[in-house]
Amino acid sequence: MRQVIQMSRAVRYISFHFVGAFPCAPAADRYAQRVYAIALSVAACLRARTRVDVAWVVDAQGLPPLARSDALAITPGGGRIGSLCSGAIDGQLFDLAGRRSATGRLVDIEVSTVDALVAGLPDGGRVRCVLTPASELPEALWQHLIARDPVCLVSQLDGDTITDTTLYTSATIDAADDDVALRFRRGASDTVVEGRKMVTVLWPSTRILIVGAGPTADSLAGAAALLGWQPVVTTEAGTATGIVAGMSAMDMVVVMGHDLETVGAVLAAALSSEVGYIGALGSPQMQQTRADWLAYRGITDLDRIHGPAGLNIGASTPAEIAIAIVAQAVAVRNL
Repeated sequence: MRQVIQMSRAVRYISFHFVGAFPCAPAADRYAQRVYAIALSVAACLRARTRVDVAWVVDAQGLPPLARSDALAITPGGGRIGSLCSGAIDGQLFDLAGRRSATGRLVDIEVSTVDALVAGLPDGGRVRCVLTPASELPEALWQHLIARDPVCLVSQLDGDTITDTTLYTSATIDAADDDVALRFRRGASDTVVEGRKMVTVLWPSTRILIVGAGPTADSLAGAAALLGWQPVVTTEAGTATGIVAGMSAMDMVVVMGHDLETVGAVLAAALSSEVGYIGALGSPQMQQTRADWLAYRGITDLDRIHGPAGLNIGASTPAEIAIAIVAQAVAVRNL
């Protein structure tokens, strides 16, 4: 029988949503909602033999379209990283995870009008989710997610209980059923239930970290979003370097502004990472000042930094500068 949970008291939701750090997570990224972003923390919990439950959306009725790669991780001590449905169902999933089921299962959750209002959603509805102990998923999954590899999970169902899950990657997907392989090759995150089988495809998307503020930062975030990238804008050095630590070769970093300590720290972190594109806005004098800051700290190989960032198209407005940067980033990645 499907589990249907109803909760209408917004106070209860609020008390859960803001409580607790994620005890196993090294410097949790507050922007992390995607399953790829929570993988490092989940893997750390598993290594420490700490229970951690993971949830993601299968289907939603009456709610706006949801990001199919969003995920939520929960530990018994109240720790939480990620979010689902703008946080509207996080508290209810926390309650369910507290029952410490030994197996994964599908759960149906009612989102009341009040819960929706608190979460900024237009109205309530019903959400179907997977809720499973992370230890019940294939062990190799988390390293693939940390590496930002596309993966496919095929789970066998007995009613709403998950009895077994098989992991496929780009290297092994040919061994899966034809319908599974076809869904994987669409290159988009999604979960579908067909009879007694559930197929979850997780496909990474490019993240672009924009360190700075103002019209150019806003325009760049907008241009990146049009390409399906995940823009993150911040002016805080600690936040930015923490995000860089979890980036891969498909990701990008762009710095702007005159705060030398912040920009220098981010550039240093990006140069020591696998980030695929590093762009730096600013005048030639500013570029040299940053180079001197890095050299003083023993960082002299700056070939990966594109500065001034952007293709030379004569850009002058924030929107034009954003287009030039995005075009250069695409060229660096694809050519």
